[in-house]
Amino acid sequence: MRAEMETLAGEIKQSIELLRRRLDWDKAEKELGELNASAEDPNLWDNPEAAQALMQKRTALETQMNAVGEIQSELDDLVGLAEMAAEEGDDASLDETQELMAALHKRAAQAEIEALLSGEADANDCFVEIHPGAGGTESNDWASMLLRMYVRWAKGRGFKVDVIEEQPGEEAGVKSATIQVKGHNAYGWLKTESGVHRLVRISPFDSNARRHTSFASVWVFPVVDDNINIEVNESDCRVDTFRASGAGGQHVNTTDSAVRITHMPTGIVVQCQNERSQHKNRATCWNMLKARLYEMELQKREEAAQAQAESKTDIGWGHQIRSYVLQPYQMVKDLRTQVEKPDPDAVLGGALDDFMNAALAQRVGGDS
Repeated sequence: MRAEMETLAGEIKQSIELLRRRLDWDKAEKELGELNASAEDPNLWDNPEAAQALMQKRTALETQMNAVGEIQSELDDLVGLAEMAAEEGDDASLDETQELMAALHKRAAQAEIEALLSGEADANDCFVEIHPGAGGTESNDWASMLLRMYVRWAKGRGFKVDVIEEQPGEEAGVKSATIQVKGHNAYGWLKTESGVHRLVRISPFDSNARRHTSFASVWVFPVVDDNINIEVNESDCRVDTFRASGAGGQHVNTTDSAVRITHMPTGIVVQCQNERSQHKNRATCWNMLKARLYEMELQKREEAAQAQAESKTDIGWGHQIRSYVLQPYQMVKDLRTQVEKPDPDAVLGGALDDFMNAALAQRVGGDS
């Protein structure tokens, strides 16, 4: 077998061992057996919510364990093929086997990253809020570019995206926007995107073609699972209704159906306008508020557990996490992990996985 393939095989074996340690393999096997036994209980669905939670937990654990088993099985097969091809002097088969092993190496590395998504709410759906900074049309346009970037990333992963609210800018872009991303580990992947994002470009709105710097903040928080009890005192909240704005035909958004809730103790503001029914918008707002309060609690726990909280700094214009430079050169750089990409168009088109992988790995302190 070639030296390159031996190196790849060795690194894949290391990934498998790391995955087994992170899963605590013996404990995971025992837990899966218990979950399978519980799933066969004829009285399981007497409590639908508990049953659904159990089935989701079983599926997630089974998926993780199966992934490790599949990687190990494929590695064994490829090592056998490589040794056979080497004995027969079949260079064409060796080339093909090396390509397959390189692809398996990438899968194993990705599985390592996904194994990091073990936080309390990582598996949940999430909300993504985007707000432009000072700068009027420039920043509004930048916020809309970020919105499009996250929608494309989510859809590229097969996630579903619902627009919760979108306030258009006066000339272009958006004054604010909130989307809900639905899919397994949506919050786990997107949580590292919270922060301030900086854009440098030649402004399309400047007749003198000058370079402008714009900022927009992104805030990601998990959808609260039904099993998580978050109490909100309604007397601490101010509820406002207003007329939703936006494109549409006659009779569209002609009533004060949009709802905004302000949580006075924390200053958190949430709003929803995507439903014509004020009742539905109000219900969505309460869910979003609970989600924001839950995310705050998760953040407190994380900061208490970690002496340093670089990845959870306050959202402020001095705390940008990533710069997107379109002029005078082209580069997207994450200021936390130093990951750089020389193709901003691809990144703004949703190619965010490398940034997320690095930020997630850094967040857990290179756990091994």
